[in-house]
Amino acid sequence: MSSYDEPLKELQKRREFALAMGKPEALRKMKDEGLLNARERLDYILDNDTFVEVGQLALGAREEHRHRTPADGKVGGFGKIDGRMVGIVSNDFATMGASSALNNLKKMKYVKDQGTKRGFPLLFVGSSSGSRMPDRMGAPGRLIIAQDPAEYRRLRKSPWGVAQLGSCYGSSTWYACMADYVVMRKGATMAVASSRVTSLAINQPVTDEDLGGWRMHTRVSGLVDEAFNTDEECLDALKRYLSFMPSHSEEAPPISPVPKGSDDPVEGIMDIVPNDRKKVYNMRHVIEVLADKNSLFETKPSWGKSVITALGRLNGQTVGFLGNNPMYKGGAADPDGCAKATGFLVHCDSFNIPIVMLVDVPGFLIGVEGERKAAPGKIINWMNAISLTTVPKLTVVLRKSYGQAYINMGGNKNSDVFAMWPTADVGFMDPETGVNVVFGIRKEDDPEEFERCVAKLSEDAAPWEVAAMFEAQDIIDPRETRKFLINMLEVQQLRMTNGVGEHLMATWPTSIV
Repeated sequence: MSSYDEPLKELQKRREFALAMGKPEALRKMKDEGLLNARERLDYILDNDTFVEVGQLALGAREEHRHRTPADGKVGGFGKIDGRMVGIVSNDFATMGASSALNNLKKMKYVKDQGTKRGFPLLFVGSSSGSRMPDRMGAPGRLIIAQDPAEYRRLRKSPWGVAQLGSCYGSSTWYACMADYVVMRKGATMAVASSRVTSLAINQPVTDEDLGGWRMHTRVSGLVDEAFNTDEECLDALKRYLSFMPSHSEEAPPISPVPKGSDDPVEGIMDIVPNDRKKVYNMRHVIEVLADKNSLFETKPSWGKSVITALGRLNGQTVGFLGNNPMYKGGAADPDGCAKATGFLVHCDSFNIPIVMLVDVPGFLIGVEGERKAAPGKIINWMNAISLTTVPKLTVVLRKSYGQAYINMGGNKNSDVFAMWPTADVGFMDPETGVNVVFGIRKEDDPEEFERCVAKLSEDAAPWEVAAMFEAQDIIDPRETRKFLINMLEVQQLRMTNGVGEHLMATWPTSIV
C-alpha cells in the first residue's frame, strides 16, 4: 500500500462531490424541463476536452454550508471555442441557487483577472439567486462585500459575453450589464432582486416577466441583445458572437474565408431600395447583400429599431454596420436608437472593428416624449462617440441625410471615407418641409410656386455639388457599393498599429449611453 493511497482517495472523493453538483431533485427538474445543468453547458459551448477547471474543490465559507456547496455553486475555469482560449464561469443553480458568496467570488475574480491579463474573452453563463444569505447579513457580511475595488471596473481589455438562462439577480445581473453581448433564454428573468423581494419592497404584486423578462429586456430596456427558446441556442449565439471578435483589444479581429457567391447579391440592391425617398424598405436586406454571404449578425434587433447595428464581414474582415432603417419610424433615430448607435460605436472602436455607416435618415424623432427621454443628451453622446472613434469609418448615403443626423451618421469629415449614391439628398430637411420653413409657402396656397421652390431646394441638395467641392470622395453606382467598401477598407487599414485603434472609449459605461 502506497503512502499516497489515502490522500488520493480523499482527492477522488472531493472531486466526485464537486462533479455531482447540487441538489439531485433540482438537477432532475432541469433535465425534465429540457435545460442544461452547469457542467452540461460547459460541455456544449467548449471544444471537446479543453476545459481546465479551477476551484473545483471550493466550498462555502460557513461550516454549516460545506456539505451542500460543491464547487461553491459556480464552476469556473478555462477552455477553447473554435480553438481559441476563453475564460468561463457557469453557475450551478442547484447549489444554493448559485448565490454569490466569499469563495465563489474569489474564483470569479481569478478567472476574470486571467482573461484581462492574458488576453482572452470571458463568458458568464447560467443563473443566480443573488447574494447568499445569511452570509451577507450584519457586520460579518462586510467581509464579502466591496473587497475588490476593481470588481465592477470595465476596461474592455477583452470581449465579455453573458447567457442568462434562468433566474438572474444580483451579480449575474451586474455582469450582464457590464458585458458586450448578452443573450437570454425565454422564460428567464434578469433583475436587481427577485419578484418576491421586489413585491415586499414596493408592497404590490409583480411577476417575473414584468420585472425582468425577455420581452422587457430585448424590447424596452435594451439590456439584452436577443432572446432564444433554448439553452443551446443561447450558447450558439455566444459562440457566433466570439467568431467576429479579437481575443483581446490589442489585436485585430480574425479574418475568415469569403464564401463563394458573396459578390453576386449586390446586383439586386436597387430592387431593395426604392428611388422614392418616401417609400420604406428594410436596411437589413441592404446589409445582407453587401456583407459576405451569411455573415450578418444583428445586435439588439428588437430595441431602437429605427437604427440597425450588426456585425458582419466584408471580404473576410469583421466590420460593424450602423444604418438607419426606414422600415421603422421612417428611419428617424429616437432616444433608444441613439443609445443603441452610441453603444455600438464604443464596442466596435474598443475591439478594432471598422465601421460602415449606411445612411437614409430624415433626422431625429423629435417631440415631447423624446425630450422626456433625454433625446438631446443621447444625440450628443452619439456625436461624442463618433468623434472619439479611431477605427476606420466608411459612410455611404443611400437616399436622405438631413439635419444634425447628417453629422451623427458620419457626414463629411466625420468619416474617413464619405460616398453617396446618385439618389442621395443631403439637404437640411425634406424639400417640401423646407419650402414652408425657408419661403413660408404652403402647397395649398400657391401650388405652382410651391413646386418651383421644391425643385430648387432639391437641386441644391443633390449629391453632385458635394462631389464637385470634394466634400465626398465619390458618387457610386449602388451596385458598386460592396466593391467600393472592400477597396476602401483596404486603403484605410491601420497598418502602423497592426489594426489596433486608440481605444479612447474603453471606459465608457456599458449600459448607460
